[in-house]
Amino acid sequence: MKNRYIIDFDSTFTQVEALDELVKISLKGHPDKDKVLKQIEDYTNAAMDGRMSFTDSLRERVKLLGATEEHLHKLVKVLKKKVSSSFSRNKKFFEKHADEVFIVSGGFKEFITPVVSDYKILAENIYANTFEFDAKGTIVGYDTTNPLSQEGGKVKLLKQLKWEGNLYGIGDGYSDFQLKESGLIKKFFAYTENISRSSVVKNADHVLPSFDEFLYVNNLPMAISYPKNRILCLCIGDITEEAIAILKKDGFSIRHKASFEEKYVGDVGMMLLGKGETIKFEKLKRATTLKTIGYLGNAKDKLDLELCTKMGIAVFDDRKDNVNNGLFIPKRMADFINSGASYLSCNFPNIQLTQQKKAHRLIHIHHNVPGIMAQINSVMADHGINILAQYLKTNEQIGYVISDVNTEYDKKVIKALKKIEHTIKFRLLY
Repeated sequence: MKNRYIIDFDSTFTQVEALDELVKISLKGHPDKDKVLKQIEDYTNAAMDGRMSFTDSLRERVKLLGATEEHLHKLVKVLKKKVSSSFSRNKKFFEKHADEVFIVSGGFKEFITPVVSDYKILAENIYANTFEFDAKGTIVGYDTTNPLSQEGGKVKLLKQLKWEGNLYGIGDGYSDFQLKESGLIKKFFAYTENISRSSVVKNADHVLPSFDEFLYVNNLPMAISYPKNRILCLCIGDITEEAIAILKKDGFSIRHKASFEEKYVGDVGMMLLGKGETIKFEKLKRATTLKTIGYLGNAKDKLDLELCTKMGIAVFDDRKDNVNNGLFIPKRMADFINSGASYLSCNFPNIQLTQQKKAHRLIHIHHNVPGIMAQINSVMADHGINILAQYLKTNEQIGYVISDVNTEYDKKVIKALKKIEHTIKFRLLY
């Protein structure tokens, strides 16, 4: 049966509410700009939370716009820069599944179509409202016969379309949840990358902190190998809000704790430790999913760096107690997870990287013994893999190999690389 992915636009495909952005443009220099902005924001939230009918909310917001066609052109330029990060990095998915992706929104085609068309989403798959203009090009209203301009509009539209197959709804608002409530879609995914509405989240089949998560749970091709929202990052001890914000903004699942609690030992992927914090050898040894540690200060005598190296855990610290280490260290940790770069690690061979386009990045950490590189390349040759770029550095204990390969390969190659003797950790990055 055909799959159809029904995606909302405002605060889902894009990071913002388009009408809020439009009024910022149309009221630039207006003495009551802030007051009108607040009114529009209140109407938006009331509808999204289910406290006001969509029809009433839309009517009141359009009344306040005072916008023209020229303002809409400016808005489109803004929105193209405000596409949600996880949608942007999964552009290939939309290109490959163009006939399955549908934008269904209470927003307006005049600004939605030029934004999503960059992602090869078909014009006939965009369902939204349309503005009405006067002779001077000023917005004076909208097509009130369009079901999407009415309360429960998305439900009304899908009833008219009578789509068959597996229908999946992705959105941040109450109107998106109504599709699930009506029984017209198979699953509703509450999208929270930009905003989380408790009234919507509590009724969702699944919560999506990113579009990567949707692709992952539905076994669909994605730009990265594993959603960052599933990587548990423990911040322990005296950590500033600024440092935590850097990691949170990158999409990692953050827990700020006073100590390394036993319940997290088996699942932790990243750790940021405040100055003076220590981790016992026995507990660290059992943290087998841990990939990187950041230490806000000098990690010597606080961590067993030799054990970290043997386990393939990259450690970033600041032995000079730089005043900016609260910002510098989290960035290095995130870069290691995102690109594999180990630059300025205190225990790993240092590699600086550039991102290869149209490639997969494979990371292989192994004991520093002869012949590993030859085995890696032999596996790739046996599977007809074209290597675009390759990086190798070693220290006394480990070898660190990063291979950028062409996008066509059999998944059996991953199993073969993991089985190479002396492998410590293997990771498919993207």
